[in-house]
Amino acid sequence: MPRLALLAPAMLAACAAQQPPMHGEVPGRVCQTGGVDQFIGQAGTSATGASILRVSHASILRWAPPGVMLTMDFSPSRVTVRLGPDGKITAINCG
Repeated sequence: MPRLALLAPAMLAACAAQQPPMHGEVPGRVCQTGGVDQFIGQAGTSATGASILRVSHASILRWAPPGVMLTMDFSPSRVTVRLGPDGKITAINCG
């Protein structure tokens, strides 16, 4: 127990030095839309989604089929892929 009391201040100092992540943000992963236009018109498949994640540098992929309500919260690490009634991609945006 005495050793734990000696380590506690050091452990607290280490925690205080780190900034907590913001809600919905994955450190080092910020969505960028440059280059994602190449996927417009393609089928919304898991393979296409994986490619969109890679090109956009996002860590979270959100599919948005027609008629589905989405939350309005902004996440810099998320890419949203909107689908048409035929299951093809109509728009891609970050957040």
